[in-house]
Amino acid sequence: MKQKIIESALLSSSIFLMIACGPKKEEPAAAPAVDKEQIKKEIQAKENQFAELYNAGELRNIGYYADDATSFSQNKPPLVGKLAIVEFLKAGLDASSKGNKISFVTNEVFVSSDGNQVVEIGYYKLSDSTSVAINTGNYMVLFERRNGEYVVVRDMSASDMPLE
Repeated sequence: MKQKIIESALLSSSIFLMIACGPKKEEPAAAPAVDKEQIKKEIQAKENQFAELYNAGELRNIGYYADDATSFSQNKPPLVGKLAIVEFLKAGLDASSKGNKISFVTNEVFVSSDGNQVVEIGYYKLSDSTSVAINTGNYMVLFERRNGEYVVVRDMSASDMPLE
């Protein structure tokens, strides 16, 4: 009987030691810190570049949209694909829009924990050649990091000007 108690104690001790000394579960590595302010500056720079190209009428050079982007605007169906979006923007650039300037202000950014997606909320202003506002409003954009660069995959805007 004494022998069985000693064997049980030794077996229990062995099991306890194997569990206690076994390999520890590795905790997942912490995600790298995301610098929200730096990303906000990067997004504002993308908006400034877009406005610069748009104002210069150089829409063919806009790298702002992903090829599979979708743009939602008021009173029309969504525009699907970069080509459709750029064609729509080009159609808005005619002789009557000469001298008009658009500008964007990034108000807020919401960054995913890995920094691969950013939702931007901003304000836009379209002014004529005398700096009188023609249209103003707000927008939301979903950026996704692709090939190391943020591109727009979804956007939508809403004018805050009264209907005529």
